[in-house]
Amino acid sequence: MDMIKKLSESIREYRRQAILSPVTVTGEVIMEVLIPYLMARLIDRGINAGNMSVVLKYGAVLLCCACISMLFGYLAGKYSAEASAGFSANLRKDMYYRVQTFSFQNIDKFSTASLVTRMTTDVTNVQMAYQMIIRMAVRSPLMLIFALAAAFSIDSKLAFIFVAVMPILAVGLYLIITRVHPVFKKVFKTYDRLNQVVEENLHGIRVVKSFTREDHEIEKFDQTSGKIYQYFVKAERIMAFNMPLMQSAIYISMLLLCWLGAKAIVASGGDAALGLSTGEFMSLFSYTMQILMSLMMLSMVFVMIIMARASAERIYEVLTEEPSLKNPDQPLTQVKDGSIRFDHVSFAYSGQAREPVLSDINIDIRPGQTVGIIGGTGSSKSSLVQLIPRLYDAASGSVIVGGADVRDYDIETLRDAVSMVLQKNVLFSGTIKDNLRWGDENASDEEIVKACRMAHADEFINTFPDGYDTWIEQGGSNVSGGQKQRLCIARALLKKPRILILDDSTSAVDMKTDAAIREAFAKQLPDTTKIIIAQRIASVQDSDLIIVMDKGRIAAQGTHEELMKTSDIYREVYESQNKGGDEDE
Repeated sequence: MDMIKKLSESIREYRRQAILSPVTVTGEVIMEVLIPYLMARLIDRGINAGNMSVVLKYGAVLLCCACISMLFGYLAGKYSAEASAGFSANLRKDMYYRVQTFSFQNIDKFSTASLVTRMTTDVTNVQMAYQMIIRMAVRSPLMLIFALAAAFSIDSKLAFIFVAVMPILAVGLYLIITRVHPVFKKVFKTYDRLNQVVEENLHGIRVVKSFTREDHEIEKFDQTSGKIYQYFVKAERIMAFNMPLMQSAIYISMLLLCWLGAKAIVASGGDAALGLSTGEFMSLFSYTMQILMSLMMLSMVFVMIIMARASAERIYEVLTEEPSLKNPDQPLTQVKDGSIRFDHVSFAYSGQAREPVLSDINIDIRPGQTVGIIGGTGSSKSSLVQLIPRLYDAASGSVIVGGADVRDYDIETLRDAVSMVLQKNVLFSGTIKDNLRWGDENASDEEIVKACRMAHADEFINTFPDGYDTWIEQGGSNVSGGQKQRLCIARALLKKPRILILDDSTSAVDMKTDAAIREAFAKQLPDTTKIIIAQRIASVQDSDLIIVMDKGRIAAQGTHEELMKTSDIYREVYESQNKGGDEDE
């Protein structure tokens, strides 16, 4: 019930269409049930009596009823289509807005591929079910009730044929529903996996082709697609019993009606006063088809609801997921300065993790300092800096920025004060200016050029025919790795942050340009705290403070000269890199 209530919130401005659809369906059903009744009068009082005036009178009324029924049918289709399309659009919007409030931890819980499936395939299934509910699920029961009432008014004994058949159909449908629903839940989970396989392949298509792994990727796709096929076949095999069940009910009812109806007509001599007339038998036959067709449509609605139920549950999970990061009741709305302090901080991505990713981290960084962080792969360098803009919360201890705990800030205020250039640099489809204005949507052309010069991106941008209006393909696929990194740095600089974090974001830049970028930072951003994560010691050796990470702990910290004397790890890395450089020379 909670799920239905939550999903119904997305109807909003389409509530009028959602109400008008059942109303017009009701009018359509009334007209369709009235037509057999009028047909019986036309046959008994007109054709059998040889009275043409009665035939013409009832014929005109029948024509009017048919036209009105068509009009109601058109309106019902129009309103149900508008209501379902609007509902699905709002549902996607609500899910998308909800995802924007998620922390990385929430997104990790669902996975990107699963969220894409939920916003596309699952919403489409719910849309189709909703359209059937406000139209077919209204039409079928109404038709069943009205046609049964009309049939009982004609001949109650013959009408009991339908009453006897309906429990058999109900039991059959229940058995089908209970067996199919678990299968569809597995289907949509496998869709998540299929999306993940496709997404990985498209994102890494250059790697796939360079290693000639196309056959491997095709095999992965075929396995996942094959599972979906198997699940659907299993579900369809179960649902295939629905049609024979319905047809058996229809044919048995028709045979019994023909047999018993014919006997009743013969017994009464075709006189309605004595029993059953020919016209009444014809109308009863029409009501039989209406009753059984409504049952068949109802079974189709149930099948669609079975499929949509699994999708609705997955959508409900997203809409009710509580963001793991929330603003405090009275958040701070100003970051005083770029000072950072880690006070006995530990962190794990999951509460069920056996070992923390970070353990007992203690760091004190003054405003305007340049801090270098080095360490081997998996030493948790990136995890450390992600706690500063509160992309994740520490499991224990405190992260202090500008003299206040990051959990006391308004999240937007904190993140506006911290610019991060992540390891995986992402550019979006649009012009270079469009991408740079992610840092500041109101940035002037002069501010954009200044940021690009500081990031040493201006020099290559001016070589493009369209300059800053050059179109960037999705993901920045039409620029090199180094160019992409410099554009991302320029974008971060446009925020005019108090803290600038470069997470291995000059790895694709040559040593000379790397040094020039750091020199520009030192001269033009004296009050900005700069944190540089790097693999090359040359990129951090001039820093005010260098932190050496090892297995989620701080192995050593100090200046380059101090670490060369006190840290074996730092000295070994330095010597190996210099030795490698000498050999290259």
